[in-house]
Amino acid sequence: MTPLPLPEGSWWEWAVRRFDGARLLLVAGYDLSYHHGLEVELTDVSYLRCPTAFLDPVFREPTAEEADEVVRVTGGEPSVLLAFEADGGGTGAASCLIAAEAWAVRQGRFPG
Repeated sequence: MTPLPLPEGSWWEWAVRRFDGARLLLVAGYDLSYHHGLEVELTDVSYLRCPTAFLDPVFREPTAEEADEVVRVTGGEPSVLLAFEADGGGTGAASCLIAAEAWAVRQGRFPG
């Protein structure tokens, strides 16, 4: 599994912009009301556990238990396994996990 490298920047506010069952587009910036500066597109998504909007994610290596959970549910080991904790608007941090076969990171100024 390959960890997801992110460029330096103010990626405080995140949201799921689009998910069609296979392709997931996450957008990030310091205020998504007007524009965003980062897009992370994951393709062939096989496992998704995250809120549709979240703040201040802390990306980390997935635990062995999380990797086992994905293999058990999907039947195989993904190429990309993205794990992070974030403020999802609840009483505690949301533990998020996304499994996919490929990813792309785009940085720029994209309309809101």
